[in-house]
Amino acid sequence: MIAGACITLQGVANARISQDIGTWQAATVTQLTGFILALMILLFVRDGDPRAFKQVNPVYLTGGALGAIIIFSEVSAIQKVGVTLTISVLLIAQLCLTFIIDIKGWFGVTKKKMSLPQFIGIGMMIAGVVILKI
Repeated sequence: MIAGACITLQGVANARISQDIGTWQAATVTQLTGFILALMILLFVRDGDPRAFKQVNPVYLTGGALGAIIIFSEVSAIQKVGVTLTISVLLIAQLCLTFIIDIKGWFGVTKKKMSLPQFIGIGMMIAGVVILKI
């Protein structure tokens, strides 16, 4: 719940920042402040083993770069269609991709079978977004 609230608050804050300084500048500020906070927490908590970086697939280490695309897309969408529709579409996109990841077993996750109720649930969410847009 906290993460979901933070995603929404971050999107709204970024949209406001981008109106003043630009979208890519807002993405830069957001990524920088996120890095600084994560670094401070890491230095305080000191969990994990820094040598473990060698075990991580280098492709996965680029995951943070997706944040710049996420921020740019979210800010642009919020300015064009509003917060509610933007977050709704983002959540549906996330859910649809997670279904595919679970079904296919991508990224080393255990394959899961999806049944009719899960597909009905996604359909209902999509219908809800369509109703929101009307």
